[in-house]
Amino acid sequence: MPFQSSPRRGGDGRLTAALDPHEQGPQDACGVFGVWAPGEDVAKLTYFGLYALQHRGQESAGIAVSNGRQILVYKDMGLVSQVFDETTLESLKGHLAIGHSRYSTTGASTWENAQPTFRPTADGSIALGHNGNLINTHELAQMVVDLPGPDDELELHTRPVESSTNDTGLVTALLAHHPDTSLEQRALEVLPLLRGAFCFVWMNEDTLYAARDPQGIRPLVLGRLERGWVVASEDAALATIGASVVREVEPGEMIVIDENGLRSHTFAEPAPKGCVFEYVYLARPDATISARSVHESRVEMGRQLAREYPVEADLVIPVPESGTPAAAGYAEEAGIPFGQGFVKNAYVGRTFIQPSQTLRQLGIRLKLNALEHMIRGKRVVVVDDSIVRGNTQRAQVRMLREAGALEVHVRISSPPVKWPCFYGIDFATRAELIANGLTPEEIAASIGADSLGYISLAGMVAATGQSADRLCRACFTGEYPVPLPDESLLGKHLLEATLSSPTVGKALPVLNNP
Repeated sequence: MPFQSSPRRGGDGRLTAALDPHEQGPQDACGVFGVWAPGEDVAKLTYFGLYALQHRGQESAGIAVSNGRQILVYKDMGLVSQVFDETTLESLKGHLAIGHSRYSTTGASTWENAQPTFRPTADGSIALGHNGNLINTHELAQMVVDLPGPDDELELHTRPVESSTNDTGLVTALLAHHPDTSLEQRALEVLPLLRGAFCFVWMNEDTLYAARDPQGIRPLVLGRLERGWVVASEDAALATIGASVVREVEPGEMIVIDENGLRSHTFAEPAPKGCVFEYVYLARPDATISARSVHESRVEMGRQLAREYPVEADLVIPVPESGTPAAAGYAEEAGIPFGQGFVKNAYVGRTFIQPSQTLRQLGIRLKLNALEHMIRGKRVVVVDDSIVRGNTQRAQVRMLREAGALEVHVRISSPPVKWPCFYGIDFATRAELIANGLTPEEIAASIGADSLGYISLAGMVAATGQSADRLCRACFTGEYPVPLPDESLLGKHLLEATLSSPTVGKALPVLNNP
């Protein structure tokens, strides 16, 4: 039955990682979490798991819970802490749950595209969450159109819910159509048809499922609770809820968890190509990916950067927080004192009233301010993880000059980003990427730095502890491990460009904040 939560304002859905909404850094697709644990408060476990994965997506959040008879989905725009409160979580009772925090890479940032997605059938309901991005969405849309009519779809006589316009909704629709077989078997038929990056968690009324694409582009880990199992995008989420790490979900593997325990299927031949940008920026520093500490990788990137681009300076400072580990490594290797040259406003989250163009042009410092007494009269090395358009670095260099820096040397712990990502990172378009049209020397002049040094591709890869042939480096090289279709069949708003979405259908009441 549908219910109303207590009246309160939800998130505004206008979440931005930067002061200037036109100058966003790389954004990851999503964070996913799933738990099968009879006797535990699975909704709260999922809430805290999503809280630990908030950095992977800040536009919307949702949780689906099953009590064995029905699935309830609660989702809304905003941060995890904005979407859920104690009353809501208390209402989500069951033994099985999945959760999702979203940054949109296919489909607009709207409530209809928030996840988990939901689909009812005569054989039971499905809720699904997705981290990644599929590149054969056009094919999947046609597959959904070609499905038999809705005779087998559960008729609930509820109001039609507007269709989603993302790749996740298409996969949910394909999985939901299994009139002559089990959901488990249907998944083994559908998963090999998908191209691109995907880490899925999904559920019906009594079973938790998880799957990872054959390239393993996005991370997914399996954990153990005393009375159950957990899957999550990063092991930091397992630590948050007190679960122990069992192992990573393998590329091309599907895991099924129910009252009979855990079983594993290989649905495709593994061809590992993990995203190297997880090590550079996306993952939490306390995450471990492919047995390599993300924090240690970033520190080593800083050390390598110092070896490749040394400079005489008095102080090494990070751009908080993403540049801190690499800056520490740079200072250690170079023998230059490490210090905090920027103060970050700890209370600026991902959502706030966007400033007017006038205020942006005046250089309003809402997120960062320079520590003048640390900077004045010094030659400064400032370390960051990447440069996208260059606007942020330009403002930072100007801020340091105004604080009295004698010289400003910028060091970047990843190579120049020259190519867009189609596997779940929302970079700027190729035309907007500053490194696509300018040399490092020209970029240095553009942002006002005395010098600019990017780590080499080989140096970055070495710092991850992985072999180059097991990593996706497409945003730096333009070599995509999963072949791309024609450019006209790619794009964030591909499905919205059509007059109607093939995922239209009836849906069980999906609960959201008033």
